[in-house]
Amino acid sequence: MSRSAREGGSEELVRGEWESFAEWGEDLEINVAKVDVTEQPGLSGRFIITALPTVYHCKDGEFRRYQGPRTKKDFINFISEKEWKSIEPVSSWFGPGSILMSSMSALFQLSMWIRTCHNYLIEDLGLPVWGSYTVFALATLLSGLLLGLCMIFLADCLCPSRRHRPQPYPSKKLLPESSQPLRKVEEEHEADDEDVSEEEAERKEGTNKDFTQSAIRQRSVGPSLATDKS
Repeated sequence: MSRSAREGGSEELVRGEWESFAEWGEDLEINVAKVDVTEQPGLSGRFIITALPTVYHCKDGEFRRYQGPRTKKDFINFISEKEWKSIEPVSSWFGPGSILMSSMSALFQLSMWIRTCHNYLIEDLGLPVWGSYTVFALATLLSGLLLGLCMIFLADCLCPSRRHRPQPYPSKKLLPESSQPLRKVEEEHEADDEDVSEEEAERKEGTNKDFTQSAIRQRSVGPSLATDKS
């Protein structure tokens, strides 16, 4: 007997045991269900199904993977004797509702969609295999190009380049370091202008004093000359 035949026989046996165990669901106050991962590929990625059949126990949002014997009696004992408490629950990072497992589920669904499209192009449209690969390659390049343009647009909106930013006008209160020598030169010119104005004021005062003294002298000399002539 081949390996595939043995695996198929074991799966049929476990399926029969599982259906018999499901009849005890009402007595054990549990819900027993089964899912075909070939029809629901998203669940295959969400629960990381690596072998068939895979059995999970779920209670209060915690998932535990059953790895014991696959008989009806063992299933019943697992529930009635609460053997599930001895099994460590799946980590929240790898839980079916986590972001990581949701991403894995989306990836599995995408792979199945690509496979369905590939079969449609080959079987229904009659394209060769290389033609189907060419279509997917062009679609990948186009989607990558659009995604890159969107990322560049978002980056430019969130972090604009410096050349697009308006340059602020320098205020008089806060002058840059490069303008400090110019300010010193202006201060020196202002100081020189003040010195020149002070010198001119002193000079004018000196000329006014000399003029008043000469006028006083002329007044004092004038009457004396008049008396001498008389």
